[in-house]
Amino acid sequence: MQLTHLNARGEANMVDVGDKQATRREAVASGRILMQPQTLKLLTEGALPKGDVIATARIAGIQAAKRTHELIPLCHSLALSKVAIDFEIDEQHGCVHVEAMCRLSGQTGVEMEALTAVSVACLTLYDMCKAVDKSMRIEAVQLESKQGGKSGDYRRHDVEDAVSPIVTGTSATGEVSIGERCASPCVRVKFLAELRERLGVSEAVIGLDEMETRDIGGLKAALAKRSDVFAALSDRRTLCAVNQVMANDSAPVTDDDEVAFFPPVTGG
Repeated sequence: MQLTHLNARGEANMVDVGDKQATRREAVASGRILMQPQTLKLLTEGALPKGDVIATARIAGIQAAKRTHELIPLCHSLALSKVAIDFEIDEQHGCVHVEAMCRLSGQTGVEMEALTAVSVACLTLYDMCKAVDKSMRIEAVQLESKQGGKSGDYRRHDVEDAVSPIVTGTSATGEVSIGERCASPCVRVKFLAELRERLGVSEAVIGLDEMETRDIGGLKAALAKRSDVFAALSDRRTLCAVNQVMANDSAPVTDDDEVAFFPPVTGG
């Protein structure tokens, strides 16, 4: 696969889209910001010191989408025909879900505009609420779908549904049950590259109630209780990422986080 933003000499290069056919293009991105229950209550009641948080974040997201080319160096300046930002208050998980939809009729896609809109909307929520809660965390910013263009349509759920289901793995020490997907709050764990081969298992699910501490250290301990093979995760050379962000043993984990363990060099 060739990276289109690199030229033949490996230099950063703005793609020439002049010869592409103008078509209807649309992209949807999502993200969320986690906060303390009291902060969420103040937001819902409109009692935060900076005023109407959601309205301000919506305007910020729309403005960011229109100015994406000023933030991402190799993006084109686009004449967007529609930008919509939606917010969902999730009291059960203590967060605000943010979704952005961008649309145009043009020669290049709007994925970056949708992702930028979600990111800036989440950052604005943080700014509006930080006076009462500096522990908020923005996470899971991702592309949900895109339509139009030469590469065709994409939907995240279609890709995830095509992934093989969780299975029970075996290792040199015997059978290792990695459990079922749980309805209660849990963390999804993946073991990558040669680490997967060493453990004899590719995925696991750990309920938050199995963890003495809700961080990576607590997750490792909970896995070790299931089987001795997971003691290998305590090797200092084993790397870890939470939702694709590098993490250490003190990094917190929350419901539905995806944690990956992998060796220092991995091809996936």
